[in-house]
Amino acid sequence: MIEEIKRLKEEKDVVILAHYYVDGAVQELADFVGDSYFLAKKAKEVTQQNILFCGVSFMGESAKILNPGKRVIMADELADCPMAHMVDIDRIHEVRKEYPDVAVVCYVNSTAEIKAESDVCVTSSNALRVVEKLPNKHIFFIPDNNLARYIAKQMPEKEFIFNDGFCHVHKSIVKEEVLKAKELHPEALILTHPECTEDVVEISDFVGSTSEIIDFATASDANVFIICTEVGVFYELEQKNPQKKFYSVGHRQFCPNMKRITLEKVKDALETLQPEVVMDEDMRVKANAPLEKMLELAK
Repeated sequence: MIEEIKRLKEEKDVVILAHYYVDGAVQELADFVGDSYFLAKKAKEVTQQNILFCGVSFMGESAKILNPGKRVIMADELADCPMAHMVDIDRIHEVRKEYPDVAVVCYVNSTAEIKAESDVCVTSSNALRVVEKLPNKHIFFIPDNNLARYIAKQMPEKEFIFNDGFCHVHKSIVKEEVLKAKELHPEALILTHPECTEDVVEISDFVGSTSEIIDFATASDANVFIICTEVGVFYELEQKNPQKKFYSVGHRQFCPNMKRITLEKVKDALETLQPEVVMDEDMRVKANAPLEKMLELAK
């Protein structure tokens, strides 16, 4: 099957982009593997006319928004991110009325409709860098509450308005279980994604995006780590650090949507170049502005 996937990819001029949270077998055959920021940039740089996205729907939408002339195909059109839907347009309008100077800062983990209503997008790896460059005092950070609070703590000079969205995977990682894991592996460093709750972030040795967690573990002199993010990241951690040990916190560090992506679905998508991401052009143009602003401010 892997040989067939490679043949179809070359024959049909397709680049395969995969997120760190999909199955390791899919990561292994992808042309590029990364977090959402890396993949957003890479989608703009690749020369292929067809992009096959192994991730959830908002990622495919972002690739299409940035690449209107290319065909973007999802490995599974039902792979979605619940957090991407955890804010509504009416709430954005309410906040804009209440705080006329507000900047609506939208995590890329959001739908195209929400991006279109926002001023700038951010990822977990560039949020601090981007928000620091905004002149606005008031920041409405959507949809994720935990990442917003993590950034707000580092920027006391700005006033944040919080939304109540969350990632169910990161929220399921609870402090008590992290401390139990630490008891079992007292020498381990705790590496945590900022979508985790504040109490987990506070007891961590390092907090960063998925790619930053990988980079930290790879550069570190330590050999044992407790990883507080989705377990798909273990594939890349172990590839880069075969001599090091990585432990999860509990059985719930698992995104069922990301795990919908299988080799069989990748092959089917390559054969048919379906399902394709289709977007209204007015919506695409509106959603493109905050994404482009992110790429510019995050340089």
